[in-house]
Amino acid sequence: MGNSNILNIAQTLKETAEEEGSKTAIIEARSGARCSFSELDHRADHYGGYLKQQGVCTGDRVILMVKPSIDFIALTFALFRIGAPIILIDPGMGYKNLLRCIEQVKPNYLIGIPPVVILSRLFRRVFKGVKKRFTCGSLFGLTGSDIRKQGELKQQAFETFRPEHDSLAAIIFTTGSTGPPKGVRFEHSIFSAQLQLIKTFYRIGKNDVDQPGFPLFALFSTAMGACAVIPDMDPTRPAQVEPAKFIESINKYQVSYSFGSPAIWNVVSRYCLTQGESCPSLKKVLMAGAPVSGKLIDDVYKLLPADAEIFTPYGATESLPIVSIEGREIIGETWKHTKDGRGTCVGKPLPDIAIRIIEANDENISTFSQCRILEPGNIGEIIVKGDVVTRAYENNSAENSASKITDSESFWHRIGDVGYLDETGRLWFCGRKAHRVFSKKAIMYTICCEAITNNHPNVFRSALVGIETDAVHQTPVMIVEKEKEQTQNDKELLIELKSLVESHHLTKDIEHILIHPAFPVDIRHNAKIFREKLKTWAQKELLKNK
Repeated sequence: MGNSNILNIAQTLKETAEEEGSKTAIIEARSGARCSFSELDHRADHYGGYLKQQGVCTGDRVILMVKPSIDFIALTFALFRIGAPIILIDPGMGYKNLLRCIEQVKPNYLIGIPPVVILSRLFRRVFKGVKKRFTCGSLFGLTGSDIRKQGELKQQAFETFRPEHDSLAAIIFTTGSTGPPKGVRFEHSIFSAQLQLIKTFYRIGKNDVDQPGFPLFALFSTAMGACAVIPDMDPTRPAQVEPAKFIESINKYQVSYSFGSPAIWNVVSRYCLTQGESCPSLKKVLMAGAPVSGKLIDDVYKLLPADAEIFTPYGATESLPIVSIEGREIIGETWKHTKDGRGTCVGKPLPDIAIRIIEANDENISTFSQCRILEPGNIGEIIVKGDVVTRAYENNSAENSASKITDSESFWHRIGDVGYLDETGRLWFCGRKAHRVFSKKAIMYTICCEAITNNHPNVFRSALVGIETDAVHQTPVMIVEKEKEQTQNDKELLIELKSLVESHHLTKDIEHILIHPAFPVDIRHNAKIFREKLKTWAQKELLKNK
């Protein structure tokens, strides 16, 4: 028997279908296809019945590699109803990382688009535990029958799985921005807690229309009774979104709420401001995945109605959302301090979330009593506790030991970021712990130092890296990427940047400034800078310039 207090969000779809049956649940912007809540519920049931008939049981792991669509959402709900954990991996991480991740989680079944099914047959060793493959789509009959036909056929009814507290719902991989991607275990209780937090704190309800830049968030929208518009874009390349298409579907379907990477809104806001476009129906925008600048927030406000809100929730794959702040507070209060190198204010903890700042430590910490808690204003390592915080990585005991701190009956998660709490309880983010630069004179924090060069109008973004000089110390190097539209020559820009860093106490010891044509960024948000790759590049550049 399951625990009735733990919600399977697939059950909420059934309840919504009973109340809002004919209301539109999902719209595909690219094709124009749409389905009602009743139709989505039936399709999830039909998929679930068929998969059970084909041998998929509660506890079986199913890797789902299907493009964002009505079928992606229906299949996800179907697997939740069966109690078969879904495995979600960003295809943009490259096939080597992809294959390594698949080997780590050992799926029992595969549901994928034709190229993925073909890949699974080419790399049989990696997919050796897969009992059966289901193709979503068709490729001249080479990959078998199309499972989408089964989604339209009535199947034998079955009862929705009732989860226990530790029942696994999904394994979702991190972006791998500071190391190999890790599989994060999501129990049904985590999804349930996330759903409640998003619903109550951000006030998302059945009268909303959502356009999510991250496909899985369409699942939350429909579970809350809101309509989800799946945008016409490649979710693995948000920075390459076609802004005209993104805006067209917002306005056509009267979208009221949208969650996405700042990379999306950077492109969209620039387009709208130059073309005179706006989004009069859009009342709430959430941007997450990387620090969001005050300028971007200000630009996005210009597209929205006067009473609209912008939030920049903070967290990680392992814990989201945990902290939040509204854009007007950033522009009115905190942005001026960010520009002066004091970090990015990400706001106050959400209800029932606890944040502590401990003395940064690269060693494992087994119990909370071993932590040295820092007073407000002191930069240290950020740890978090709460119902939305995931409990473990899949088949990765080393990372579990490195990331979890036991505390009586509960635990704290080490996010891997550094920052501080101010006197009002707001959290300020100062960068990744792994990206700290230990110069001979100070510990330098990326977000704080980069803010100084980001103040130059011709700089799009900056990255601080450290080149090892001995076993303990590093030489700080500031790398900048120019604004695309600017025409200033590099030599002149470097002279001005040198003057800028020398004038600020945080950056005055930086001797090397380099210009990079286009920063490498993470695959999920296209906004987190791959400083490890830039560090390797910078080492080669400095050797060339010797």
